[in-house]
Amino acid sequence: MTEHRVIDRLRAWSALLPLVALLAGTYWLSQQVLPLPPSPDYKARHDPDYIVNNFSAETLGAQGSPRFLMAAQKMEHYPDDDTTHLEEPRLTRPYVNRPPIHITASRGEVSHNGDEVFLHDEVRIVRDASATQGAMMITTSYLHVVPDDEQADTDRPITMTEARGTISAVGMKLDSKARVIKLLAQVRSQYEAATH
Repeated sequence: MTEHRVIDRLRAWSALLPLVALLAGTYWLSQQVLPLPPSPDYKARHDPDYIVNNFSAETLGAQGSPRFLMAAQKMEHYPDDDTTHLEEPRLTRPYVNRPPIHITASRGEVSHNGDEVFLHDEVRIVRDASATQGAMMITTSYLHVVPDDEQADTDRPITMTEARGTISAVGMKLDSKARVIKLLAQVRSQYEAATH
């Protein structure tokens, strides 16, 4: 190949060089303005962001004594609705001068701000016996608990069992601070005669 031919080919291709440079610049510019790939939206999915096994927490009163205890076999927090789900939750309200109250259930949820607990399935409220009172147990399928107010309520059927007999009702309001249980509807009782 002669030198003259090489120069002719370079001249022919030199007309395309500005076009190639323009295409390269256009490609580079388009890459600069492309939107970023979407990041995964974890709030749109109902997946836990943390899981704790054998969870337990304790709230202390003003004097540093235990005010409320909560435990569960498993705790899962979901960021999409900011709820906390509990498996086999156990709540305890200890008292200095009277028996503690224990509440258990198969599952539960804690509200996003942590001031309400919703218990479901096989809910039991147990008050231990004392020198002046017998033990008492209340069973239901659902219970709404407000630990700071020491209150609980349900609109479902309940059964209350104590040494003197059994009471059934639909709906209940429990005020542990005032030591009052209010049964709302269809109240029936069955008392056993005391044997001496």
